[in-house]
Amino acid sequence: MTHRFQGKVMVITGAAQGIGRRVAERAAAEEARLVLVDRNDYIHEVVAGIRQQGCEVIAVQADLETYEGAEKVIQETLSHFGRIDILVNNVGGAINFKPFTEFTEAQVVAEINRSLMPTLWCCRAVLPTMVAQGSGVIVNVSSVAARGIHRIPYSAAKGGVNALTESLAFEYADAGIRVAAAAIGGTEAPPRRISRGTPEPSNETERAWFQAHIDQTKQSCLMKRYGTLDEMAAPILFLASDEASYITGSVLPVGGGDQGY
Repeated sequence: MTHRFQGKVMVITGAAQGIGRRVAERAAAEEARLVLVDRNDYIHEVVAGIRQQGCEVIAVQADLETYEGAEKVIQETLSHFGRIDILVNNVGGAINFKPFTEFTEAQVVAEINRSLMPTLWCCRAVLPTMVAQGSGVIVNVSSVAARGIHRIPYSAAKGGVNALTESLAFEYADAGIRVAAAAIGGTEAPPRRISRGTPEPSNETERAWFQAHIDQTKQSCLMKRYGTLDEMAAPILFLASDEASYITGSVLPVGGGDQGY
């Protein structure tokens, strides 16, 4: 196996389960030095398992919907490792699935706070360090659902992640920093240990709204299936690696042919 990340310090957010956890496991196998971030206690279990593989890894619990939480992650990373080579912004996920006019004001705000602000805040927090180093890579996890139905606030948030990716790459290329995004599609994953807070549909109409977004995801995919965790983690890590050294400002669709926008 190649060791693309040997000695490199990689921060991965939302690493307690799903795609974030798989990215961490694969990066550990390539000898990255890891900072795994989540607001749930489960992150400590993930870190303990990865540490048994001989990886140098720490956990940071933080609420990345706040700038204070993002700043805590960066400061604890620097205190332990002294530098940050790679940041993978993985926090996000749609909460509600229904027509846009059914969303309340509070629900719209919650979706933006969940799926845009953690990436925005973490980029803002890490950039001074990367600028001072003269190097760094940021990989944002976006979604092909930037073009989708029954999750409009989430789509808007991920569209914001795409725009953030493109503009940061433009602004910070001269500082030696690459910024790219993987726009992932529907993903087969084990049952969530940490709920997104999605309410159970209470009637046939709500069940139909939820099913419609699943049907649209599969119909938009040329392969007519969800991807695996490894099929999502691999391109994220490619973008983070030196193999992608001439890629910046790009949003790579990882949706089985669904281009997302």
